[in-house]
Amino acid sequence: MADRRFLMRFLTLLLLVLLAFPAQAQDRVIRTEQGTFALLNARIETITNGTIERGTVVLRDGVIEAVGTNVTPPADAQVIDAEGLTLYPGFIDGGTQIGLQEVGSQPETQDYNELGEVTPQMQALTAVNPNSVHFPIARVAGVTAALTSPTGGLMPGTAALVRFHGYTPAQMDTGFRGVALNFPNSARRGAFDRRTDEDIKKQFEEAMERLDETWDQALLFARIDSAGAASGQPQRPAYQPEMEALLPVLRGSAALLVEVNAAADILKALEWLEGRDVRAILTGVAEGWRVADHLATAGLPVITGPVLSMPTRGSDRYDRAYQNAALLRQAGLQVALRTREVENVRNLPFNAGFAVAWGRDLGFDRQAALEAITIAPARMFGVEDQLGSIEVGKAATLFAADGDPFEPSTQVQHLFIDGYQIPIESRQISLYEEFLNRNPGLTR
Repeated sequence: MADRRFLMRFLTLLLLVLLAFPAQAQDRVIRTEQGTFALLNARIETITNGTIERGTVVLRDGVIEAVGTNVTPPADAQVIDAEGLTLYPGFIDGGTQIGLQEVGSQPETQDYNELGEVTPQMQALTAVNPNSVHFPIARVAGVTAALTSPTGGLMPGTAALVRFHGYTPAQMDTGFRGVALNFPNSARRGAFDRRTDEDIKKQFEEAMERLDETWDQALLFARIDSAGAASGQPQRPAYQPEMEALLPVLRGSAALLVEVNAAADILKALEWLEGRDVRAILTGVAEGWRVADHLATAGLPVITGPVLSMPTRGSDRYDRAYQNAALLRQAGLQVALRTREVENVRNLPFNAGFAVAWGRDLGFDRQAALEAITIAPARMFGVEDQLGSIEVGKAATLFAADGDPFEPSTQVQHLFIDGYQIPIESRQISLYEEFLNRNPGLTR
C-alpha cells in the first residue's frame, strides 16, 4: 500500500512538471529578450526623485542609462511608446516562500522546512526552483523580487533575496542573506491553544534557554575561528555547520531576521537584541502598533504583513492589521511590507493598497506605500544600489502599467528585469486565453 501511494504521488508530480515546465521553458529560452530599449512619453514614478509627468527611460546592458524629460533615444534602441502608461520600479516582497514550494498538497514539491530546531546552514537559495509557475504569476503584477525564507524551528535556515528571472538560483541571487530566527513565543498560539499558563511559561523559558545556549556557542566558535586566522594557523572545532552559518551574522555581513509578533514578545526580543552587535531586522511584528514607542527607541527596521489579515485578538478593532504599517511608520520606523505567501505573492500591491486605504489619515499615503514595497526593502537588504527606484546606474528592473498598480483593474503592459524584457504571461493568463477562445476542433 505504501509503495502504491508513493507511485501515485510520483506520477502526480511528474504530470504537474510536464504541464508546467514546457510553457516556462519556452518563455525563458525563446521569448525573453535583452537589448537597448527606450520607453517614451511615460509618466515615471522614480520613488526617490519625485514623479516625472512625461519623460523617457533608456535601458542598456541591463542598467538604466538615462531618465528624464530631455532624453534622446539612442539610434540602436528598440523604442516603446509608453503614452498613457506609468513606469514603476519592480516591487519587492519582504517575506515569502516563493520558489520553495510548488504544490501545497505534494510534500515532494516542498523544501522550506528542514528537520531540527537549529539549522541556519540550510540555504533557501539552494532550494529555489527557477522554473516555478509562481514566478511569472507574481511578475505580471509588477513584483520582480522577494525575500524567500525557510520556516519552522528556532533557526530554520538562511533566507535569500531573489529576482524573478534566471535559469539557475545563482542567476536569481541579489546577494542578500539573512538568518531566520523565530523568536520564542510566550503568548497563546490561538483560540485552540489549550496549554495552561504554567506550561506556556515553562516552554517559553526552555526555548529562551536554547536560544541563549546556541548564541553563546556561536560566539565561542567565532572567537576560536578569529584567533586561528590571526595566528596564521586556522583551527576550528569539530565540524559544526550550524555555527559556521552564524558567522556572517556575528560579523555583520548577513542580517538576523527576527520573526516576532505578540507585543510582549516584541519587548522581549528588543531586550534580547540589546547589546548584541548584529544587523537585526524585525519581521512580522503584527502587534507592533501596541509597542510602537519601544520599537521607535530601538530604531530597528521592520518588515510587517500580511496587511490582508485578521486582528490578532478578538477585542481588537477590525482594521488594526490594515493600520499596523501606518502606525509603525507614524512612530518613525522604517517599514517594508510582505505577503508571506507562495502562490499569491502577486497580491503584494493589494496589501499595499489596503495599507493606504486604512492608513491615509495616519500619514501612510500612496507614496509611503510605494516606498514600503520598493526602496524601503531595498535599503533593508542592502541592495538599494541595484533596486527600489528608477535612477541612472541602477538595474533595469521596472514595469509599465496602465493605471495605479494598487487597483485590481490595472494591467502591466511591459516588464523588464535586469534589462531583459519579460513576456506578460502566466499560467492564469494562458488558461484565460485558452478558454476565452475555445476551439476544440469538434464537428457535428
